[in-house]
Amino acid sequence: MAAIEQKITPCLWFDTQAEEAARFYVSVFEKSRINTISRYGEAGRDVHGKKPGSVLTVAFEIAGQSFTALNGGPHFKFNEAVSFQVFCDTQDEIDHFWSRLSQGGHESQCGWLKDKYGVSWQVVPSALPAMLTDADRTKSERVFDALMKMKKLDLDALTRAHAGQA
Repeated sequence: MAAIEQKITPCLWFDTQAEEAARFYVSVFEKSRINTISRYGEAGRDVHGKKPGSVLTVAFEIAGQSFTALNGGPHFKFNEAVSFQVFCDTQDEIDHFWSRLSQGGHESQCGWLKDKYGVSWQVVPSALPAMLTDADRTKSERVFDALMKMKKLDLDALTRAHAGQA
């Protein structure tokens, strides 16, 4: 039996799309892979009602972070109370992740989006936390004001706001 290397692993509950979603996520991020797929058997069928051989869980990694995708049925849905932050160093990275993750989903305010599976993501410049916590409150307020007017985040516009050049 393999030892678990990561203490906390997010488990994403899907109706029937666990494998499809995991394959999508590993296609979006570098250094990502499917690790294992487990399947339903006869055991517990009276409770779970799934066809033997259908996908139960998919263990996968996104950029080295372990995740589990579970086909648990239609009982629970994703909502914005939990999201995954994707920190980006460049506008090209922001554009890449925003485009790929929002495809078939829904764009929202302030760098938030919901993907086609209903999972919420925040595509954020790596420099943003430092800008928002700048000791100079005038700078951080300008950044926050600019941020509140955006859907996909514009790193150059946020940097200009921070510098007072907006």
